[in-house]
Amino acid sequence: MQILITILHVAVCVILILVVLLQAGKGANMGAVFGGSSQTVFGSSGPGTFLGKMTTVVAAVFMITSLALSYSALHKSSSVMEKAAPQAQQQTVPQPAETAPLPPEQKAPAAAQK
Repeated sequence: MQILITILHVAVCVILILVVLLQAGKGANMGAVFGGSSQTVFGSSGPGTFLGKMTTVVAAVFMITSLALSYSALHKSSSVMEKAAPQAQQQTVPQPAETAPLPPEQKAPAAAQK
């Protein structure tokens, strides 16, 4: 189930990016201010476009899949850290072995002088 939601989430991400990039920005009508056009730049823009409505729907699906993925991650039955904790407690540190004393170091012969 989590794999299906993850695949859907990635697909929705790509669709959301494409839909947002296809839309014209609010500043696209900025030239109309100086040309005396009847359209308003910062006011109401009339009925929503198809891409605007699609952005709303895709963003809602994105939020739902995000919440579903976070919920499934929160209530996951096991984690890697929980499995690793008992193994770490069972390991013991080996006792250091007694070592024989090292022989005295010999001095290196003096370098030849020129």
